[in-house]
Amino acid sequence: MSAPNSPSMRTPLARVRNLGASHSGTKDFWRQRLTAVAMTLLIVPVIVIVLMLLGRNQAGAAQILGSMPIAIVLLLFIIASCWHMKIGMQVVIEDYVHSEKVKLASVMANNFFCIAVALASIYAILKLSSGV
Repeated sequence: MSAPNSPSMRTPLARVRNLGASHSGTKDFWRQRLTAVAMTLLIVPVIVIVLMLLGRNQAGAAQILGSMPIAIVLLLFIIASCWHMKIGMQVVIEDYVHSEKVKLASVMANNFFCIAVALASIYAILKLSSGV
């Protein structure tokens, strides 16, 4: 901890709020840990579901995924993993991309990509689970 009279690059408001350079404090840190715990808890049921799907045709897969608990587990896993992926890549981009324009474009591309993956996966599960 620095002495009270030492020069600091942080604004007085940032020091009061205890925010770092990203201006988000530990919010992303805890969200990433939360999604990691969620994925850890969901990985065993997801592996069991994937093993149940092995060797099945589309009708068999639709029958298995037609079960509401299975669809819910897969949806929760997809949401947690896409959110985790978004936060993790954003941290990497913010830490290692130094050009502000490239950083902004990369963060935006990361957000769009993660949303697209999540929506496509959710759509696929809902379509298969509804039997359409």
